[in-house]
Amino acid sequence: MDNKPEILAPAGDKSSFLAAIAAGADAIYLGLKHFSARMQAKNFSITELASLVDLAHKKDIKVYIAMNTLVKANDEQSVCNLLQRALKQVKPDAFIVQDLAVINILQQLGYKGDIHFSTLGNLTHPTALLAAKKLGATRVVIPRELSIDEIKILSDACPEGLGLEVFVHGALCYCVSGRCYWSSYFGGKSSLRGRCVQPCRRFYKQGTKKAQAVRAFSCNDLSLDVLTRPLHEVENVVSWKIEGRKKTPHYVFYTVSAYKMLRDFGNDPQKRKTALSYLDQALSRITTHALFLPQRPQMPVQLGTDTASGLFVGIVKSEVAKNVEQNQNKKQGFKKDKEKKFFGVRKWYFNSREDLIAGDLLRIGYEDELGHQLLKIKKRVPKGGRVDIFTPGAQPPRDAKVFLIDRREPELVRILQDLEKELSAEPKDAFVPDKLLTTYKRLPVTKETTWHIHRRLPQGKFQPGTGLWLSRELVEKTPASLMNKVLWNLPPVIWAKEEEHYGRTILQALSKGARRFVLNSPWQASYFEKTQLDSMLAGPFCNIASVQAIATLKDLGFTGVIVSPELAKDDFFALGNGSPLPLGIVIKGFWPLGLSRFMADGFKKDALFQSPKGEGAVVQTHGDTNWLFPSWELDLTEHRKELAQNGYSIFLDMHEYLPRGVASGRKSVFNWNLQLL
Repeated sequence: MDNKPEILAPAGDKSSFLAAIAAGADAIYLGLKHFSARMQAKNFSITELASLVDLAHKKDIKVYIAMNTLVKANDEQSVCNLLQRALKQVKPDAFIVQDLAVINILQQLGYKGDIHFSTLGNLTHPTALLAAKKLGATRVVIPRELSIDEIKILSDACPEGLGLEVFVHGALCYCVSGRCYWSSYFGGKSSLRGRCVQPCRRFYKQGTKKAQAVRAFSCNDLSLDVLTRPLHEVENVVSWKIEGRKKTPHYVFYTVSAYKMLRDFGNDPQKRKTALSYLDQALSRITTHALFLPQRPQMPVQLGTDTASGLFVGIVKSEVAKNVEQNQNKKQGFKKDKEKKFFGVRKWYFNSREDLIAGDLLRIGYEDELGHQLLKIKKRVPKGGRVDIFTPGAQPPRDAKVFLIDRREPELVRILQDLEKELSAEPKDAFVPDKLLTTYKRLPVTKETTWHIHRRLPQGKFQPGTGLWLSRELVEKTPASLMNKVLWNLPPVIWAKEEEHYGRTILQALSKGARRFVLNSPWQASYFEKTQLDSMLAGPFCNIASVQAIATLKDLGFTGVIVSPELAKDDFFALGNGSPLPLGIVIKGFWPLGLSRFMADGFKKDALFQSPKGEGAVVQTHGDTNWLFPSWELDLTEHRKELAQNGYSIFLDMHEYLPRGVASGRKSVFNWNLQLL
């Protein structure tokens, strides 16, 4: 079998969209100005996108719109309006979604087209695919952490009509997509809302005060390049996805050209060599194939390595120019060189390790360093040539590295200009959307319940309200007479190779009498028949934040929902006004910054690490997943009465057993007092 998947290109603006067309992409994915998981990209208005999609369709290129952010209750009507406009004026070939609310709204609008579940939806194991298909998915974008063996397991489990989309190139997040709260917990900007400030790219230190701070969680870029050949043999892999909606047209053109060549002519040594040369020109970070080859994994994080994006072209040097008039120096504020006893102008420069052309954009230093700046090349600089740096602001960091981050070759610019001339200039008719959303009445007040969630059996007499993380060990240790009193919590991530283990553990728990479960992914509902359980709650890792998403959960058989803990106060209260299911919340406990499958060699688990601002955290491993816990607890207990008055009746207290000396005693209300963007 030799499957021929589509080459799926990213586009963050019009130029990148046209670059994808120029390179021969089969499909393009992009976001709108709102509700996109890459809000830092320029993105597209409906009017601009309509003419671009017309052009793409004329060239037999598909276009997918990513509506893949977390939807809050107060967003629902805006999402509905935007979807109606997109359906009327743009007519995309598919929508990429992570939130069940978008599925619900599309169904209310009568949409019958393709739905792709985003990697943010966290579909990681075979059983999840059944639930996705049931909800109308035609494609699932699988996580970047999977090996080729796990991809094959998922492919074999695909129900008819469901395809898999696999990332082949682009940036890697340290945390599993859809399971990262780091940016939100540290500063109120949610990665699930497309606002991530990338705290994993920053410096952290572990050990004594004198320990060197390193980028302990900053990943290299994924590049499967020649390793894509085995994917041809995986029947249900229908798309090779290139990450990069914040990248430049240069990047899009060269990566798409490379993977198209690898797909079509991968057996030709000369074509492979050309494709690899294109990837070398794409201005990415250092690359890795990550965990793709299980027998030869490459951990994408390494302590002390450089993970800056762009092509390294030099190191900043400085000199003091002589023979400058003293009074001129004084006017400009130049300092006297104490060693050489004369006034001079300090100049910064570097010698380029690559040929540079007019229009090249350089980054000097790193984004989080004082003095970081951009520099545009005005005329050609040969390899080894000197480039002077004029610094109107802060001087560059000492020994700063210089990276080429964008290039606009004259030939590529000409191609894009020619394509732009083909765009239709006729504006689309104005379109006023209808209000179609289903509303729900507020549920009557129910009795409050508090559940204490543990990873091990609590010592002493078994207490009412005990919840346990599901494991074979705890199922075996818990007496049969207590099984139906425990609230059993499934893990937020079940990897493909863990499917059999958890399937058997769930059956074992059910056979012993377990009847209460918290599912931390909506897709885990496929493990159960509705009649088997007394209680099936959607857990906090389901990232539920809207009434329409809760309505979809009800259709899947859920009896209650623990909403996303990263919401603000007004968001919590808005849900209570019309939820079709009983509501719950994490009221207290160590909420994780994120979950990951990566860990740098030499980084110690169960040991405190700190950010430059003194924010402490620790990594613990549970199953095949690393959990990052902050050293301070989430604690909303002072707001419990308000929550109960606004419809909340289920409260979770999450007990984590952190190493001695890690817990700081500090408390957090997460985003309670903020406006979650």
